[in-house]
Amino acid sequence: MFLLNSNTLHRRPLDPGDAETLGIAGADTVERFLAHRDNHLPTPLRALQALAGELGVGAVHIKDEGFRLGLGSFKALGGAYAVFRLVLEEASRALGRPVDVADLDRPEIRAVAAGMTVACATDGNHGRSVAQGAQLVGAKAAIFVHAGVSEERIAAIARYGAEMIRVDGNYDDSVRQAAEVSAEKGWTVVSDTSWPGYERIPGLVMQGYTSIMREALRQLPQPPTHVFVQAGVGGIAAAVAGHLAIVLGDARPTFIVVEPARAACVVAAAQAGRVVKVAHDQPTVMAMLECYEASAVAWRVLARVADAFMTVDENEAVAVMRRLARPAGGDPVIVAGESGGVGLAGLIRAVADNKAELGLDGKSRVLLINTEGATDPHRYAELVGMSPGDVLAGKMTAEATS
Repeated sequence: MFLLNSNTLHRRPLDPGDAETLGIAGADTVERFLAHRDNHLPTPLRALQALAGELGVGAVHIKDEGFRLGLGSFKALGGAYAVFRLVLEEASRALGRPVDVADLDRPEIRAVAAGMTVACATDGNHGRSVAQGAQLVGAKAAIFVHAGVSEERIAAIARYGAEMIRVDGNYDDSVRQAAEVSAEKGWTVVSDTSWPGYERIPGLVMQGYTSIMREALRQLPQPPTHVFVQAGVGGIAAAVAGHLAIVLGDARPTFIVVEPARAACVVAAAQAGRVVKVAHDQPTVMAMLECYEASAVAWRVLARVADAFMTVDENEAVAVMRRLARPAGGDPVIVAGESGGVGLAGLIRAVADNKAELGLDGKSRVLLINTEGATDPHRYAELVGMSPGDVLAGKMTAEATS
């Protein structure tokens, strides 16, 4: 499915609160917090020149979030950042004075954190970030996982000391149960999706993602003309599109949201003009994108700054995983998980079917985001036919002989 944005809000300015969250000052705050992370480095930007030539566009670059903060996905930027912010706010109230990120290791701050429990639902990656953030500041974490979350992803979260709570059903069911149990127990929900009356914390999570685009704009030789970003509830897409709209203004690129056909909740919102719940049928291989109701905050942003919405099929997602693992023409190897290469799947589909509507041509400069590496290595090997280690070893061998 392909749908141009026909919403009456399209290309209108962001809501003032969203502009504040996703703007330059917010991105500055994220960078200041990241500077205090021991293992923070900008993630690499990969140029795929052979692929660009094959697709008939001027350039294709992929921002590779498989290297982010040791967690293997862009989610590392959102959940942990929100946990840090919330602990500092609680400590400031408890101590009656301002505190900042440099104070996180002080005994009085950690004493406040020790009395806090942060909770969230997850498909795997967001929960890992929340759990890591809680461990780093000395808080407790309770992570709700639904039936579709793999044992390997559950184990990866549990390594950070989180209490794992299993939920029957899908991601949306786990979101509801996390909110209900947290309300009963006095836990703080750190969700990456929003609902009426609960927007500020998902906004902080989205704010964490703005650093991806700030880094990319510094790394790119020229700003992109087109950006394809995948969506689950829409947080990463809204953060990237919103920040680009603020920073580049009228010169912002054409922005396309890409979703699994089996879980297209943002497309459904675009069709209805509001957030709606889509029916849950067959699960999608794009496990991190299996969401059936868009975030209200994300949709409010995307209604204004997304230019098109599209879906891709299961085989297309797997095909780009394999393509990135075995690139042609000297392009770099990229380990992309089941959801990581979906933006590229969207680009390939758009070149075939929607080139004119999107203005894609030989001068187009396309930016994509590999949102996750092999966060479930066993599943990756099943789908790609090679382990992530073997894929990367092939990369190192190629680089050594080049």
